[in-house]
Amino acid sequence: MSRFFPHPTYAEDQPLSKTILTTHVLTRAVQAGSLAGTGVGLSLLTLRRFNILSSRVPPVPAYLTILRSTGVGAVIAFGILSVGLPIRMWGREEIEWKDRSWRLRANKGQTECDDYTYGGMAVAAAAVAWKGKGLGWKGAVGGIGAGSLLGMLGYMGWRYGVKGGKFEEDDIP
Repeated sequence: MSRFFPHPTYAEDQPLSKTILTTHVLTRAVQAGSLAGTGVGLSLLTLRRFNILSSRVPPVPAYLTILRSTGVGAVIAFGILSVGLPIRMWGREEIEWKDRSWRLRANKGQTECDDYTYGGMAVAAAAVAWKGKGLGWKGAVGGIGAGSLLGMLGYMGWRYGVKGGKFEEDDIP
């Protein structure tokens, strides 16, 4: 989980457990929905390219089609998991929330992935704010969702491509 949340020595001492778990789940919802939405957008472009899908709506640039479908996917997944998390955790003891949150914070790979993800989202949000005129809410959310995906891909390239999946602490004898 993000480095901004505290990480005590023991799980039963974990503060902000519900906030940590909710932030994690909703961040992953945006990523998963963005990935699915990007696939839908690319499929729409392919269907239009081969005249399988005809539209009475004037064609829009390809990047706008992809950004809009990415944004819709992110919002749908965010909505589903906003309802799904409370349903999943209904009736759970406080220690279960604390344990799950503590484990997220204890996972070095998860923390590093979050750093890249939130960095990608921040850069994308800045780009949307700077040059995002005419994108609408779907395109703006899609840009931020695409930023989260690019951040995650950057993390995967760094950790598994450059570093071979190992952390520096793992090499110490």
